[in-house]
Amino acid sequence: MAEEKQKKTHGIPPKYDLNAKWDACLDLTVRRLAYSSLAGAFTALLFFRSPVTRWASVAFGAGVGIGSAYTDCSYIFGSSCPEISSSKVSVVSSDPQQDHN
Repeated sequence: MAEEKQKKTHGIPPKYDLNAKWDACLDLTVRRLAYSSLAGAFTALLFFRSPVTRWASVAFGAGVGIGSAYTDCSYIFGSSCPEISSSKVSVVSSDPQQDHN
């Protein structure tokens, strides 16, 4: 209890506390990996008969979980999210006389 009070008064602001960020990312990664692998295993038991396709479903679920955790961890560490913007298309004329005017 005394350590928590001391940590709050002399601690690092949450924005710069890398230990807390790493803890959050590891926790998030383990949870998402486990839950998505279980979802893949459950889906595989329902829809597939071959052991190879069942393992592929589990691997796909694990990949989705790791990818999702990676994306959220990049947000936690301060990366800006990539915004999808409409690309501006420049009009290119095929008339050579407009280029010289």
